[in-house]
Amino acid sequence: MVDLYNAGKSRAEIIRDYELTPSAFDKWIKQAHTTGSFKEKDNFTPEQKELIALRKRNQQLEMENDILKQAALIFGPKRQVIDANKHKYSISAMCKCLGISRQTYYYEPKKKQSEAEIEEEVIEIFYQNRKVYGTRKIKKVLENQGICVSRRKIGRIMKIRGLKSSYTIAYYKHHGTSCNEAPVKNLLNREFTHKNPLEAIVTDLTYVKVGKKWHYICLILDLFNREIIGYSCGENKSAELVKKAFSRIPYPLTEVSLFHTDRGKEFDNQTIETILQAFGITRSLSKKGCPYDNAVAESTYKSVKIELVYPKQFETLKELELELFDYVHWWNHLRLHGTLGYETPIHFRNQRLAQRTLDNEHGHDSDSEAA
Repeated sequence: MVDLYNAGKSRAEIIRDYELTPSAFDKWIKQAHTTGSFKEKDNFTPEQKELIALRKRNQQLEMENDILKQAALIFGPKRQVIDANKHKYSISAMCKCLGISRQTYYYEPKKKQSEAEIEEEVIEIFYQNRKVYGTRKIKKVLENQGICVSRRKIGRIMKIRGLKSSYTIAYYKHHGTSCNEAPVKNLLNREFTHKNPLEAIVTDLTYVKVGKKWHYICLILDLFNREIIGYSCGENKSAELVKKAFSRIPYPLTEVSLFHTDRGKEFDNQTIETILQAFGITRSLSKKGCPYDNAVAESTYKSVKIELVYPKQFETLKELELELFDYVHWWNHLRLHGTLGYETPIHFRNQRLAQRTLDNEHGHDSDSEAA
């Protein structure tokens, strides 16, 4: 309206067309010519500004006097004084008056766990996880529960209570020497970290005593998240045992790209070849006599021996099957893995796939906006 007036439109026409009061229009014209702002605070006179500042200072002094009197009267923590007066004064002003920061006031100290409570937590975590967790993993579990305890303290509790991780006991491991001379190359080439699920899976067999006879366990792992996706156990070290483990994989086999094993005959045979050809899976074999080419499977079986096989005695194959089922569930859903940043395989998989889906949606939205 001021611009219209400056452009030549008459005062009377503007007041009539926009239904204004003459005093309001004249006030705007004056503000535009003096301060250039229509905000009330920008158009105060020096006397008005001084009066406002004095009133504000007087209110502040009254508040400070009131708060300091109550602080002396209550003679308690400054937080208590602020809580008693926050219905009258702003928290930031009272914090400034009492000489504390707002962060200090809002900080809520966590309840400190007693020594007995921490000890009970350590013992419970140890036994819940098959007596295999050491100080590092127990510390991580406690952190996830909001409890901060040093590894030294955890170690001291374990020593006092006689808790010894199975990993502190050394066991002899039998090494087989026979292998086949198949021309299949090592396509995995010790690349044990993969970005996509089922991009590469690995397997091996291990032995376990059932009653008075040796039986065998076959586990198939996804290198993406170290998840045991297939498993089986039986009396014979054979291709049928591997086939049974394949049949338990809950994911589409058509998504598997690479299948890596050592050169055992139970892996390199017509039965397994038929499965691989049917689902378009590429085979990869370790080099002759080189267990490091299948290091993830070797490491997993070491854990299985320490966490499942050595602590238990199996009298029947059915008993072994039940224990193996329970162990695989614990491994995938509950056991923390150092390789995964102390996450469980299933949590790692779900988190990464959810993030990937979110990134793809954002990317799609960006493409749509660009279009």
